[in-house]
Amino acid sequence: MSYLKHKVYGFLFNLFNHTQVEENRISFIIDSRESFKGNLDYIKKEFEKRGGFEFNFFYKDKLSLNSFKKLAGSRYIFLNDNFFPIAFMKFSPDNTIVQLWHAPGASKKFGGSVDVGSRDILKRISENTDYLIVTSKNIEDYYAEAFQISKSKIKSLGLPRMDYYFENHDLNKLKADFCERHNVSQDKKIILYAPTFRDEEKYNNVFNFLDLEKFNEVLGSDYVLALRLHPKIKDFYKNDISSKSQYIDVSDFESEQELMLISDMLITDYSSIMIEYCVLDKPIIFFAYDLDSYLASERGFYYDFKSTVPGPIVYSTDELIDIIKNNDIDKNIISTFVETQFDVIDGKSSERIVDFLLNEGR
Repeated sequence: MSYLKHKVYGFLFNLFNHTQVEENRISFIIDSRESFKGNLDYIKKEFEKRGGFEFNFFYKDKLSLNSFKKLAGSRYIFLNDNFFPIAFMKFSPDNTIVQLWHAPGASKKFGGSVDVGSRDILKRISENTDYLIVTSKNIEDYYAEAFQISKSKIKSLGLPRMDYYFENHDLNKLKADFCERHNVSQDKKIILYAPTFRDEEKYNNVFNFLDLEKFNEVLGSDYVLALRLHPKIKDFYKNDISSKSQYIDVSDFESEQELMLISDMLITDYSSIMIEYCVLDKPIIFFAYDLDSYLASERGFYYDFKSTVPGPIVYSTDELIDIIKNNDIDKNIISTFVETQFDVIDGKSSERIVDFLLNEGR
């Protein structure tokens, strides 16, 4: 791959790489859709508590010479996902580049773990990265491979956005507002169904596999299903995904974390949402109607799926209904799984990261 676009981007940035670095300037690299902004917001709030810092949001897709200059003059530069131009950008020794990554733990393989062809550019990016922040020492080897980065740069300090769960939330009000908006009785339990995207198109229409009419017939008096489609499914397949039976479409609901907080149970398949949901210690069911096909053709996991996931695996609507109806879920496996994905869960991830950086990385 030539990566011409990224090289041009790097060339433009390098025109400003002698800009004086301002000790109090912090930049956040983001796209105009503000994808995965949660981590950045929490880091910003933590620096604001310390006082005396100025903040700059550098939008990847809104280029200006002034934005390059501000980025080059930033003491700390935070990312939330991959940004290939970094491979071709020449930073000052006074810039500190911090990759927060947007998801906790390690589940599906990604980056250099699956795409061998991308390893060279990932390595170049990682040479320009000072720190990669993860949630557990147990997953450092996976991230070292995925990012092609030295383990010495990986710091297990937590995920800033997880601090959300330790804030004061009025759960009753959040649920009441949700139920009123969607015309649902507050007495009903909310089941959040968050299926992931499949490369094999025929498996993306979840209602070809979930008999929602039967689901509602058996469970509808006690439960309501809230469906949150993966963005790729939502963008490309939404017109094909429909059901005459009742469910709530929460694909466009702004806060996924709020949905997790107010729901009583999660149904998913191979989505990494389950890692974050585990922290809430609520039941998770894995509706893996295409498991054999997925394991054979998709990118694979960092662990054995069948023996490791923190909840029962079901393959049909009937099995799914039975598990929910009988509340047949061993929650001990949730806590065991959490221990493999998080070193500590205390609502102080942002504080830990900022303390680490302000103490010169010690």
